[in-house]
This record gives sequence, structure tokens and C-alpha cells, in this order.
Amino acid sequence: MENSFWTPIGLSIEIAFVSIIWVFIFGVFFGKVMANKKFKGKVLVETIFLLPLVLPPTVVGFLLIIVFGRNSPVGYWIEWIFKQPLMFTWWAAVIASAVVAFPLMYQSARTGFEAVDKDVENAARVDGANEFKVLLFISTPLAFRSIISGSILSFARALGEFGATLMFAGNIPGKTQTIPTAIYIAIDTGNMEMAWLWVTSIIAISFLMLICVQHIRS
Repeated sequence: MENSFWTPIGLSIEIAFVSIIWVFIFGVFFGKVMANKKFKGKVLVETIFLLPLVLPPTVVGFLLIIVFGRNSPVGYWIEWIFKQPLMFTWWAAVIASAVVAFPLMYQSARTGFEAVDKDVENAARVDGANEFKVLLFISTPLAFRSIISGSILSFARALGEFGATLMFAGNIPGKTQTIPTAIYIAIDTGNMEMAWLWVTSIIAISFLMLICVQHIRS
């Protein structure tokens, strides 16, 4: 029982951690770009970025299947390179978690970068700093609280992802079975003891992460 309890927890944390690395990179990059740029179609691009936040997880899962499934060009290319389809793999769970977590990271990073004093950034450019140095040593430290808050919220969202993961990665014990899918199966099979243990564990983890976010923002 002990192994069956800890396996989904460890797998969920592992998947969420790997997905948040990609979410952090792309979220900070696009957050910085969208905070400083004005162009035609910006509203449309931002709407696409934020769409996974409001779409039903099953719709996200369906779209991931369409994009990465075996019948798609991307899915065919992945299967040809790695000699196996992407669906129902550990990486499928990572992608599903990253897609649903990205909007939170992007929104927090963009808000943080928008609050940075542009005069400070311009002063650094006048002193000879290139855009990468401005981002690394000026913009990011000044937007640090928003970026860290977004990272924690994105991790929590990735940890609790259910619908897209179930559709795209499945529910394979020890491979793609995360806490939410394990809870679903436990309830479906009448194993309420395990369901309560997993529910309690994810509530505790999420509670601690939200406390951290509130502390950072205060």
C-alpha cells in the first residue's frame, strides 16, 4: 500500500517539475516580449496564450491529440524520430501539464515586467547593456516577485492537472498515473481510503504553495 500511495505523488511532482522548467522559460520570454511590444494582433496572440486557462481540460486534451497524435504530421515525425508515439507516455503528461500551466506563468511574468520602470531599463541601455543583460540584470530582478509567484502557481496547476492528462497521457500506473487520475480511479473502484489519502496530500501541497505565494506578494 505504501508504494502504491507514494508512486502517484512522486510522479506528479516529477512531471510538474519538468513541465514548469519549460513553462518558466517560455512564460518569462513571452511575458517580457508582450509587456514591451505593441503590434497588430497582440490581443489575438494574448488570447491564444490564455485560452488553456478557460478551456475545459478535455478540450485541451482533444487538441493535444489532434496536434501530437499518430495521424498528425507532428505525431508522425515524433514517432519516426523516437520509434514510438508520444501519446500515453511520460512526456505526454509533461506536455499536458505545461500547456495548462503556461497561462498562469505568462500572465504573472507579463504583469511583473509591465510594472518595471522603463527609465531604469533605458538607463542600462544607455550605459551599454544589451537586451539580454537588461533582461537578466534589470528587468528580471525587478519583476522577481511576480515571476516567482507565477512559477509557484503554475507548478500547483501542473500538479493538479487531470482532464488533459487523462486524455493525452492516459492513466498508466507508475508511468502516467498522477495524483488526480489516481484519485479518480480510487473513487471509481470504491477505494475511499486511498482516495482520501491522495486528496489530503494534494490539498496540503497546494495549501503550502498558496501560502508561499501570499507571503511573496505581501
